[in-house]
Amino acid sequence: MEDHYLLQIEQIMKALSKSWSIDSSSKWSHDNPANGQCGVTALVVNDILGGEVRKTKLPDGWHFYNFINGKRYDFTVSQFKEDILYMDIPSNRSEAFSDTNEKQYNHLKQSVMHHLSFSIY
Repeated sequence: MEDHYLLQIEQIMKALSKSWSIDSSSKWSHDNPANGQCGVTALVVNDILGGEVRKTKLPDGWHFYNFINGKRYDFTVSQFKEDILYMDIPSNRSEAFSDTNEKQYNHLKQSVMHHLSFSIY
Protein backbone atom coordinates (compact mmCIF):
# COMPACT_ATOMS: atom_id res chain seq x y z
CA MET A 1 0.00 0.00 0.00
CA GLU A 2 2.81 2.43 0.91
CA ASP A 3 4.60 1.81 -2.42
CA HIS A 4 1.40 2.55 -4.34
CA TYR A 5 0.92 5.75 -2.34
CA LEU A 6 4.51 6.88 -3.01
CA LEU A 7 4.00 6.18 -6.71
CA GLN A 8 0.92 8.43 -6.64
CA ILE A 9 2.95 11.21 -4.98
CA GLU A 10 5.65 10.86 -7.66
CA GLN A 11 3.05 10.93 -10.45
CA ILE A 12 1.39 14.01 -8.97
CA MET A 13 4.75 15.81 -8.77
CA LYS A 14 5.45 15.02 -12.43
CA ALA A 15 1.95 16.14 -13.44
CA LEU A 16 2.34 19.39 -11.49
CA SER A 17 5.71 20.11 -13.11
CA LYS A 18 4.16 19.65 -16.56
CA SER A 19 1.10 21.72 -15.62
CA TRP A 20 2.47 24.82 -13.92
CA SER A 21 2.27 27.79 -16.25
CA ILE A 22 1.44 31.47 -16.47
CA ASP A 23 -2.20 30.28 -16.51
CA SER A 24 -1.89 28.78 -13.02
CA SER A 25 0.13 31.64 -11.47
CA SER A 26 1.03 35.11 -12.70
CA LYS A 27 4.41 34.66 -10.94
CA TRP A 28 5.35 31.61 -13.05
CA SER A 29 8.54 31.76 -15.15
CA HIS A 30 10.67 29.28 -17.09
CA ASP A 31 13.46 29.83 -14.55
CA ASN A 32 11.18 29.22 -11.55
CA PRO A 33 8.03 27.33 -12.60
CA ALA A 34 6.90 26.66 -8.99
CA ASN A 35 6.94 30.37 -8.14
CA GLY A 36 3.56 31.55 -6.88
CA GLN A 37 2.01 28.10 -7.27
CA CYS A 38 1.73 27.15 -3.58
CA GLY A 39 -1.93 27.95 -2.88
CA VAL A 40 -3.32 26.56 -6.12
CA THR A 41 -1.08 23.47 -5.88
CA ALA A 42 -2.12 22.77 -2.27
CA LEU A 43 -5.77 22.94 -3.35
CA VAL A 44 -5.36 20.56 -6.30
CA VAL A 45 -3.34 18.06 -4.24
CA ASN A 46 -5.98 18.29 -1.50
CA ASP A 47 -8.63 17.43 -4.11
CA ILE A 48 -6.70 14.36 -5.21
CA LEU A 49 -5.23 12.98 -1.98
CA GLY A 50 -7.21 14.66 0.79
CA GLY A 51 -5.36 15.45 3.99
CA GLU A 52 -4.92 18.95 5.36
CA VAL A 53 -3.76 22.28 4.01
CA ARG A 54 -1.09 23.86 6.20
CA LYS A 55 0.77 27.17 6.04
CA THR A 56 3.98 28.85 7.14
CA LYS A 57 4.65 32.58 7.38
CA LEU A 58 7.46 33.75 5.10
CA PRO A 59 8.80 37.28 4.47
CA ASP A 60 6.63 37.61 1.33
CA GLY A 61 3.46 36.23 2.93
CA TRP A 62 1.88 32.86 3.64
CA HIS A 63 3.21 29.70 2.03
CA PHE A 64 0.69 26.85 1.62
CA TYR A 65 1.38 23.11 1.34
CA ASN A 66 -0.15 19.74 2.18
CA PHE A 67 -0.09 17.51 5.25
CA ILE A 68 -1.19 13.97 4.41
CA ASN A 69 -1.16 10.90 6.65
CA GLY A 70 1.01 12.68 9.21
CA LYS A 71 3.61 13.85 6.68
CA ARG A 72 4.33 17.26 5.13
CA TYR A 73 4.33 17.50 1.32
CA ASP A 74 5.52 20.79 -0.12
CA PHE A 75 5.28 20.36 -3.87
CA THR A 76 6.39 23.95 -4.54
CA VAL A 77 9.45 24.15 -2.27
CA SER A 78 11.67 24.39 -5.37
CA GLN A 79 10.59 28.03 -5.78
CA PHE A 80 12.73 29.02 -2.78
CA LYS A 81 16.49 29.47 -2.75
CA GLU A 82 16.75 29.01 1.03
CA ASP A 83 15.44 26.34 3.38
CA ILE A 84 12.08 26.94 5.03
CA LEU A 85 11.52 26.74 8.77
CA TYR A 86 8.08 25.15 8.65
CA MET A 87 5.51 26.21 11.23
CA ASP A 88 2.85 23.71 10.06
CA ILE A 89 0.01 26.06 11.04
CA PRO A 90 -3.38 24.48 10.28
CA SER A 91 -5.07 26.24 7.38
CA ASN A 92 -8.00 25.54 5.06
CA ARG A 93 -9.12 25.72 1.46
CA SER A 94 -10.52 29.25 1.85
CA GLU A 95 -7.18 30.61 3.00
CA ALA A 96 -5.33 28.78 0.23
CA PHE A 97 -7.84 30.17 -2.29
CA SER A 98 -6.86 33.69 -1.18
CA ASP A 99 -3.53 32.96 -2.91
CA THR A 100 -5.14 32.10 -6.28
CA ASN A 101 -8.41 32.43 -8.20
CA GLU A 102 -11.00 30.15 -9.77
CA LYS A 103 -9.55 30.41 -13.28
CA GLN A 104 -6.01 29.47 -12.17
CA TYR A 105 -7.35 26.67 -9.96
CA ASN A 106 -9.49 25.17 -12.74
CA HIS A 107 -6.63 25.39 -15.22
CA LEU A 108 -4.15 23.63 -12.94
CA LYS A 109 -6.62 20.95 -11.84
CA GLN A 110 -7.64 20.10 -15.42
CA SER A 111 -4.03 19.98 -16.58
CA VAL A 112 -2.87 17.82 -13.66
CA MET A 113 -5.76 15.40 -14.15
CA HIS A 114 -4.89 15.18 -17.85
CA HIS A 115 -1.29 14.22 -17.02
CA LEU A 116 -2.04 11.72 -14.27
CA SER A 117 -1.93 8.05 -15.16
CA PHE A 118 -4.12 6.87 -12.27
CA SER A 119 -7.73 7.51 -11.32
CA ILE A 120 -8.73 9.20 -8.07
CA TYR A 121 -12.01 7.30 -8.00
